[in-house]
Amino acid sequence: MAQKGKASSKTTVRRIKATDDAPKKEKAVAKKFNKPTKITTKASKKSGEKGGLIGYFKGAWEELKLVRWPTRSAAWAMTAAVLIFTFAFVVLILLLDAAFNWGFNQILK
Repeated sequence: MAQKGKASSKTTVRRIKATDDAPKKEKAVAKKFNKPTKITTKASKKSGEKGGLIGYFKGAWEELKLVRWPTRSAAWAMTAAVLIFTFAFVVLILLLDAAFNWGFNQILK
């Protein structure tokens, strides 16, 4: 059993990339992640300078170019899943409603 007041061994977390196989990059990675960075996208660079309605639509169009759209078969599969779950929950709600209705009618009689 661990004693109170004593710290257990300190765990070090190291970010690993697919190409990172040597620990020599650990210090460079630690320095890189400790600094606050500003994240910008292509859309914010291109249309962020222009304001107004035109800049908004240009930015929206640039963001839409970055979207990974699902394939037709994936879209149909997700649509079928939504319809099946919706049907299942409709049936569940109808059964619960009928059960509570029957129960309240039995109590009130």
